[in-house]
Formats: sequence, structure tokens, C-alpha cells
Amino acid sequence: MSIVRLRAAVALIGRFPALAGVDLDVDGGEVVLVQGPNGAGKSTLLRLCAGLLRLESGEGEILGHDLATDRPLIRRSVGLLGHDTALYDDLTVRENLDFWARASRVDVAGVGAAMDRLGVPSRLHDVGVGLLSAGQRRRVALAAVVVRRPQLWLLDEPHAGLDPSGRDLVDRLVVDAAAAGATVLLSSHEVGRTLELATRRVTVAGGTITGDVSDVR
Repeated sequence: MSIVRLRAAVALIGRFPALAGVDLDVDGGEVVLVQGPNGAGKSTLLRLCAGLLRLESGEGEILGHDLATDRPLIRRSVGLLGHDTALYDDLTVRENLDFWARASRVDVAGVGAAMDRLGVPSRLHDVGVGLLSAGQRRRVALAAVVVRRPQLWLLDEPHAGLDPSGRDLVDRLVVDAAAAGATVLLSSHEVGRTLELATRRVTVAGGTITGDVSDVR
């Protein structure tokens, strides 16, 4: 099943075409490393696939939903970890995860397991996110992805801000998600680490895809 299908996709940041005609197909169960220099369009590609950016021209489908007309549904169906953790500082850790579970229409009963999986200690469960360290916030943001149980994981620099044990945990999450049948697109400067995880490598430069290599392990 095609999870991501883009044809001549153009997305703007302001008036600038951050994606300038992207063609991409990603099937279920793939782990795709999206690489390229800063400003190449990697984050824009992930945000477009998350339904956060408007498709300016071209065609696109995510999980069978039209990017032109079904963006709210797409946003509920995918799990995005971006540079912005998408957490609410005035809510506690537990309240944030409850919110994202309900937004994705999944059972809030999975919140506790997600916090345990990411090593979020019980003493932090009722602490406001605004009081957390950068590494703690990153773990909670990852837990918010886990609790949503998405078919499509979109991870933008997922290892950033984490200690070695946290980075190893990210790797296990990616492996386990793919083993469970999910699809993962991730952008990372830790190419050596992520190539161990990826089944495919896509290179982005100047807002277009300039390389696409499978079987990279």
C-alpha cells in the first residue's frame, strides 16, 4: 500500500517555494532517511506529509487522504516530531499526552505505557511541561507520537537534545514501529546511526529530490 504519494508537489514558506516539484512514493513498512543540507527542504517535506502545510500545486496523498482537501484528517492520522515539540507549556506531561491521544481518537489508557516506554519518571507526570529540561521535553514529545499509534511516523532530527540512552531509545522505537507495519520518514544529521535503521535513503536539495537509493543497510 502506498503511504505517501507526491506528484510535482510544491509547498511555499511565505512566498518561497521550499518544495519545488517533488515526486515521491513511500510504501508501508519502509524506513526512509531524508537527508540533505540545511535549507534543502527536508523539514518542509515532513511538514507537508503531516498536513501542516498547504499543497500549493501538484498532487499528494497521505495514507490515502488527499493533501488538497483532507489535511485535518491527515493531521489526526500521522505522528510528527518536529523541531517544535507541539507540547503545551501550561499543561502537565500527562495532560499533554491525554490531549494528543484524544486528538488522534485513541484510548487514553495507553498514556501510561507511552510514558514508561520513553523513560518519563512518575515524578514528572503531573509537572508542567514548561518546567522540563530540553531532554525531558523531547522524551515527552516522543511519547506523544507513541501514544497516537500512527501508521506514518515523521521524525525531524529525533535524536536532537537527547542523551546517549535517549538516542538509543529512538532507534528502538523506529525499529519496533517498522516491525509493527508502520512507515517511518526521518531526517537526521546522524547519518551513520540512521543508515543502520533505514531501508532507503532519499536526498533533498533545492526543494527537489536529487537521489533515491534503496537497500542502504
